[in-house]
Amino acid sequence: MPDRFQGDSRPAAGRYPLLSTIDAPADLRRLPEAELPVLAQELRGFLIESVSRTGGHLAAGLGVVELTIALHYVLDTPDDRLIWDVGHQAYPHKILTGRRERMATLRQKGGISGFPKRSESPYDSFGVGHSSTSISAAVGMAVAAQRKGERRDVVAVIGDGSLGAGMAFEALNHAGPLDLDLLVILNDNKMSISPPVGAISGHLARLLSGKLYTSVREGSKSALRGLPQIRELMGRWEEHMKGMLMPSTLFEELGFNYIGPIDGHDIPTLVATLRNMKTMVVPRLLHVVTQKGRGYEPAEGQPVTYHGVTPFDRSTGAMRKSGGALTYTQVFGQWLCEAAERDPRVIGITPAMCEGSGLSDFAARFPERYFDVGIAEQHAVTLAAGLACEGMKPVVAIYSTFLQRAYDQLVHDVCLQGLDVTFAVDRAGLVGADGATHAGSFDLSFTRAVPNLVIMAPSDEVECRRMLQTALEHPGPALVRYPRGSGRGLATGPGLETLPIGVGEVRREGRGIALLAFGSLLTPALAVGEALDATVANMRFVKPLDEDLIEELAATHELVVTLEENAVAGGAGSAVAEVLARRGILVRCLHLGLPDVFLDQASPEEQLVACGLDAAGIETSVRAAWESLSAGAPGRVAAAGG
Repeated sequence: MPDRFQGDSRPAAGRYPLLSTIDAPADLRRLPEAELPVLAQELRGFLIESVSRTGGHLAAGLGVVELTIALHYVLDTPDDRLIWDVGHQAYPHKILTGRRERMATLRQKGGISGFPKRSESPYDSFGVGHSSTSISAAVGMAVAAQRKGERRDVVAVIGDGSLGAGMAFEALNHAGPLDLDLLVILNDNKMSISPPVGAISGHLARLLSGKLYTSVREGSKSALRGLPQIRELMGRWEEHMKGMLMPSTLFEELGFNYIGPIDGHDIPTLVATLRNMKTMVVPRLLHVVTQKGRGYEPAEGQPVTYHGVTPFDRSTGAMRKSGGALTYTQVFGQWLCEAAERDPRVIGITPAMCEGSGLSDFAARFPERYFDVGIAEQHAVTLAAGLACEGMKPVVAIYSTFLQRAYDQLVHDVCLQGLDVTFAVDRAGLVGADGATHAGSFDLSFTRAVPNLVIMAPSDEVECRRMLQTALEHPGPALVRYPRGSGRGLATGPGLETLPIGVGEVRREGRGIALLAFGSLLTPALAVGEALDATVANMRFVKPLDEDLIEELAATHELVVTLEENAVAGGAGSAVAEVLARRGILVRCLHLGLPDVFLDQASPEEQLVACGLDAAGIETSVRAAWESLSAGAPGRVAAAGG
């Protein structure tokens, strides 16, 4: 990086004089094209400086700086629709679309989102956070424009990792035969699809997207429409010639006019090619090759490490260290390695979340038993089902928010058949800065309705380890859901002990009020129990519930309170209420959990406070319910709080 981006104390306008004049893409389009490389240099420097302070996604955004500039330079955004797949590469887009000064608030309470968000800007055509949705959304927008008689470009930018998901190919397969004004840009940032590109391929891209080639191609089709044999011959000749000079034209077979690959950091080639492709009113795909982490040496060398970062020192790339306590993710990773040492049938599976799910050590130590299937959650689950059919012990490591994408496979391929698959569900509950798209708010609600499935929620690291082993040894489908970050800082120690399935425990004896905690909220529940002299139960299992313990506590207390870091609707509290109703037990109930809204990003602590799930918030809600009961409100009547 140029020295002026490191340790420069000048105001932003002095450090980034050209970027400081860009408050909207219209300002960008007034620049001479010759100045765009300078703007790219400033934009890259500003991005590094900004993310070094806030943390967030870095490497992906660095790789699309030139592409972002070229797109907004050529397109008439926001009238033209620009959709970023996943969205973690959209920081340069945010900076160029009026949010430069707000980047200091990125992923913070009241700040801008780390992903495109329709309510945040008219330039964010589609809200994203999960991958492989861009092409489907773009097809919908292009069809709508066609139906309304509106002439606009619709552009989807999708990475090569996201293209591997089934949904992306479903959209391509649908869109190809349609007569749509649609451009898909394949951002190939791992050199995984094509060889290195240079002047020749850039020249070919300009040629193949130019008016001469396009007019000859389309004119030939019209002229030969009545001569099917000759037309077929010409089509074969065209594909043969293109195949000699460029990569396989799979996309042509799907109905797209394929252009590329071109250098995604060559602004003149990008601008010229996009201008040519803008004149084409057919489904087309532009293949650009970029470098993840471009322009920042630490990120170039370690693009995975710098994909998502905490605040860091720009001069060295050193990131701020987190606390010394093991995270739940690390506890899972250690447990899986030990389980694999003892049982050769253990197989680890993840849908493109090796590091995030704590599988790096397992992958290194047991490469023949490790499967990263890419962004293909559905395949991951059914792959596990197939392994289980043949006597293996598959463990699917998956985020709660991504398990939603494989719900059908969980139901039909695993649970319906009662197969022995263990689900290690990370990021259950609130996730802080990643916001609503990544929050694990619903897994208890959508999984507990499925027969044959054991569901566990650990209250600390030791319990998490024991539950994972319990799930592995259970001869059927079992799920352990645990939160992001660290627990109580407990040392887990060696050993692979299990828990009796469906058995909770009373952690504190009290009077009047019974707090039934599921998972991570046991710690604040114990604090509230001390303050109110309440009984506190660690329920451990969401399915099967410890129904006898629930009945006992309901019979000896006037108020039953359930606590969970999951949506109240359909969650563990609902399960408790169902037990009480089925057994004919009348008691006042208060169900505390995540409210019926999508929570914006904030720190995890701020989110818990907003939901009333910190110790103070829980105590306030419980006191209010108790005072209402004591004041003469109907007693042993089932009721729900929020």
